[in-house]
Amino acid sequence: MLLGQFIAKVATKNRIAVPAKFRQELGQTLIVSQGFESSLIILSKSRWLELVEEATIGPFTAKEVRDISRFLLAGAVEVELDDQGRFVLPGSLKNAAAIGKTAVFIGLWRWVELWDLRLWQRYSQNLTKIGGKLAQKLKDLK
Repeated sequence: MLLGQFIAKVATKNRIAVPAKFRQELGQTLIVSQGFESSLIILSKSRWLELVEEATIGPFTAKEVRDISRFLLAGAVEVELDDQGRFVLPGSLKNAAAIGKTAVFIGLWRWVELWDLRLWQRYSQNLTKIGGKLAQKLKDLK
């Protein structure tokens, strides 16, 4: 189960180690892509295929389908973890998520997000403030 938060240092040459707890579920080959709210998403290959299918369902003629496909797929990379569970974070994705020297892996059940630590701390503070409103909105959707 992909749960929890783990802080990690971005080493020289943009190497970063995936937490051991997440490696057990994700495996050795991962897909890393641009996510939402200035984060990156990390998934196993099988979960990636599920996410892409879910997100891009719809006719090719729909602009929204083409746009979400571009957003998710254009910068996606397949990475292999080394013996220490590290991978090289591509510069384009590192820049897209504004990841500095310290990052945080966040387990979100089906996927992992990777954030710059300071950006996550700010975003998380806001989530704490609006959590009740979000819960009510979700309740109202049902």
